[in-house]
Amino acid sequence: MNFIESLKNAWVKNNSLLCVGLDPDLKKIPAAIRGKDRAIFEFCTGIVDATADLVCAFKPQIAYFAAQQAEDQLKDLIQYIHSAYPQIPVILDAKRGDIGNTAEQYAVEAFERYQADAVTLSPYMGKDSVEPYLAYPEKGIVLLCRTSNAGGSDLQALEVSINCERMKLYEHVARMIASQWNANGQCMLVAGATYTEEFSSIRRIVGDMPLLVPG
Repeated sequence: MNFIESLKNAWVKNNSLLCVGLDPDLKKIPAAIRGKDRAIFEFCTGIVDATADLVCAFKPQIAYFAAQQAEDQLKDLIQYIHSAYPQIPVILDAKRGDIGNTAEQYAVEAFERYQADAVTLSPYMGKDSVEPYLAYPEKGIVLLCRTSNAGGSDLQALEVSINCERMKLYEHVARMIASQWNANGQCMLVAGATYTEEFSSIRRIVGDMPLLVPG
């Protein structure tokens, strides 16, 4: 079963469109857990256990683990989710974006080292920066399109002309991914709920492609 199929099954099984982020900030972890050797793993598995029947996906943010030299706990967390709740896919929130051999190594990191079911990426270096991930057709590719942060407008809301048609850059990104990059049906887009008109525009462009909706 590929990522998109697994995601759709989780929607139905749990009657949920909720994706729970796992962003373990040590400063906010309860004091009773904070001092333990594997505090991050214990904290995150507690959240997983408490919400597994309410979600369609889990999304660990790699920076929170790497900053604490806790990559081993991230790997164990994803393995725990796969073992305890195999019906719930895991999206590795990494927002990678590079080309060539470096992109290939990032794909290995996400899909072979961590065994994530999907990974978040930036599309702004073009299709060749995404192709190493597309080489894993059973995996999901979640691409930034219209993000929820205020600064996203600096680039994403720029007006561009494509074949004499005027549109916003995020609209071009959505159209390009839906029509040219999604041959395996494995792509999703990040579309922030904070921009309702833009969200509606993206939905019209991509049809029923799944969206990851922060904000």
